[in-house]
Amino acid sequence: MMILDPRPVPLGGLRAMEVRRLIPAQRRRMIGAWCFIDHYGPDKVPDTGGMRVVSHPHIGLQTVSWLFTGAIEHRDSLGTVGPVLPGEVNLMTAGHGINHSEFSTSETNILHGIQLWVALPAEERATTPKFENYRPQVLDCRGVKLSVFLGSARIDRRREDGSVSSYSDRSPVHTFSPLLGAEIRVDDAQAQNAVMDLHVEEDWEYGFVVDSGSVTVTTASGEKMTAGRNQLLYFDSCDHENAPVRVECTPGTRTVLLGGEPFGEEIIMWWNFVGRTYEEIVQARQDWQDLIAADNSAALVADGVVAGSPEAPRFGPVVQMPAGYPLNGDREVIPAPALPGVALKPRGDKRPVPPSADEPLDTGQVF
Repeated sequence: MMILDPRPVPLGGLRAMEVRRLIPAQRRRMIGAWCFIDHYGPDKVPDTGGMRVVSHPHIGLQTVSWLFTGAIEHRDSLGTVGPVLPGEVNLMTAGHGINHSEFSTSETNILHGIQLWVALPAEERATTPKFENYRPQVLDCRGVKLSVFLGSARIDRRREDGSVSSYSDRSPVHTFSPLLGAEIRVDDAQAQNAVMDLHVEEDWEYGFVVDSGSVTVTTASGEKMTAGRNQLLYFDSCDHENAPVRVECTPGTRTVLLGGEPFGEEIIMWWNFVGRTYEEIVQARQDWQDLIAADNSAALVADGVVAGSPEAPRFGPVVQMPAGYPLNGDREVIPAPALPGVALKPRGDKRPVPPSADEPLDTGQVF
């Protein structure tokens, strides 16, 4: 088990709102296929300007947007225009290439949520781009609210008489590797003693992103750890021993639970791209810069060309912003930064290995 603290990062440039980045980090680069975790807010939009991220590209990943408060308008080169709303998951599969923009709406006063990326497996990393939206049901687990937006989850709540009530749900949203994404809220007077047993998958790893309150995890081996506001509590199969883990939350806790089967692949994650080789990243950067230089996206949009169609450039047409948007730095597109002077190398986390009686557990990072 380990606790990760966030580092502050400006979103979309130096003039943009600040987010708290939890993954990738030196001690942990991924949780299953989850390769990027940004936690932000509560952000006072009238004071900061909110989220103003103009068109930018992605390859080799899925973006997962989950809001607590406020609203964001999402536009992408598939032609999607729609809101990101609290309690709804927006999943955008970049695959071979897509570009999109994200702006907090004019009605939003407080913006608060989490932005996630999922690395696509090597054989699926060039899949056709796609967009999905889903609103999961909210299960009231005797004062603990559970919303499963990806994968499936099951928790048990023990009654005073010793009986157990089980609550579970499954999301229909498609992912390319086994994953779990769920929000857990403790905001009810019934949940002053919010203790639950979380059923875990064999060999999976998990993380609790704590938005408010605190989360304490006790594993089958008796190890116990508590994470507070803005922290990430990580544990893997070496900790949970494939048995349910005890989870205790203080009143007012809100946490996002992420899980997945260890990814088993090393990746190169640079800027907004996830690939396997340096050459792949170089080509994606060049394709984006070529699209910007061509400056013909308005004509492509007028012709109905979208990302993934045979006649489209790799990332589709650059998303066209309507007049009157408060652009970040008066730009309508984010150009790719310069590549570093040395070739990027794939990186990944070591697959967990159960500890032996005479050998300490190695949970170090492969660089």
